[in-house]
Amino acid sequence: MIGLLQRVKEARVDVGGVCAAQIGVGLLVLVGIQRGDDAIKRKRLLERLLNYRVFEDATGRMNTSLRDMGEGSGGLLLVPQFTLAADTRQGTRASFAAAAPPEEARHHFESLLAEACLQWKGTRGGVFGSNMSVSLVNEGPVTFWLES
Repeated sequence: MIGLLQRVKEARVDVGGVCAAQIGVGLLVLVGIQRGDDAIKRKRLLERLLNYRVFEDATGRMNTSLRDMGEGSGGLLLVPQFTLAADTRQGTRASFAAAAPPEEARHHFESLLAEACLQWKGTRGGVFGSNMSVSLVNEGPVTFWLES
């Protein structure tokens, strides 16, 4: 399971020209589901997202996580992104052989979103299988590729 985490000042997802989800300060995470991903990997990714130290502390060092900021201090926007599972090592067209089949990926993404909502009140989500427009103001910029 892949999470492309971005520290943002704000982010939003539109589907069909309508806002489906938005957050202020927090994390926008593009989520890729691969074959072989399971509940253990899903729980590990969520644990890392909530505890990954990407926000500045009082000394200006990236030493604070969403959990450290406290409930209500930051949002978590999870957006499914099939293309993160692409193999781009050869040629000029990506291979998606490593991506989980759509129904399996939907299950994992929706389960991740549900678990995140239970653990973090500021969680919002994109819409699986939809053509989404994602906009963000990346702060830093700070972007990390996490895998579980």
